[in-house]
Amino acid sequence: MTLLQVMPADDAANVLVRTEDVTEIAAELAPHGIRLERWPTVPLAGDAGQAEVLAAYASEVERVSAEGPYPLVDVVRMVPDDADPEWPAKAEAARTKFLDEHTHDEDEVRFFVEGSGCFYLHLAGKVYAVVCTAGDLVSVPAGTTHWFDMGAKPYFCAIRFFQEEDGWVAGFTGTSISAEMPTLEELVAPEPRS
Repeated sequence: MTLLQVMPADDAANVLVRTEDVTEIAAELAPHGIRLERWPTVPLAGDAGQAEVLAAYASEVERVSAEGPYPLVDVVRMVPDDADPEWPAKAEAARTKFLDEHTHDEDEVRFFVEGSGCFYLHLAGKVYAVVCTAGDLVSVPAGTTHWFDMGAKPYFCAIRFFQEEDGWVAGFTGTSISAEMPTLEELVAPEPRS
């Protein structure tokens, strides 16, 4: 489920907007230069590698690459591996890497092939939590204050678009706002029944 939840930056309990309507989500984000669009998904093998993933989405990748311009494209995959005793530590390290608020010197453009993750965008005194799922392309402009939560048990495959090899380094803000907002799991948890 693609989801947007908007909260004041100083009051995460006060939900201003909550919607699963992709058109509404795109309209809420557009004034901030954030792009969200849906692509049809292509069935792929669970172990599909970078070449297979990029081939399956070749026309869309070519279009986005040219629009950027984003000459560098790769595929990142995080899939739980219960057979690997080191998986929980690897997953926690990967999650923690971008869980604090930061910016980048170039756009952050991701297409979710499978699974999910949440971009939190700190804009004009509000936090826009955007849960992206398979079929979602999100484009966050350079300099946008944000963070990303891949969840406690990360599961996703995403196509990443880059302008330069070293342009996607995080510049951390040093704030603790990310710890004050709901996690990916809390955002997608079913509403309690009364």
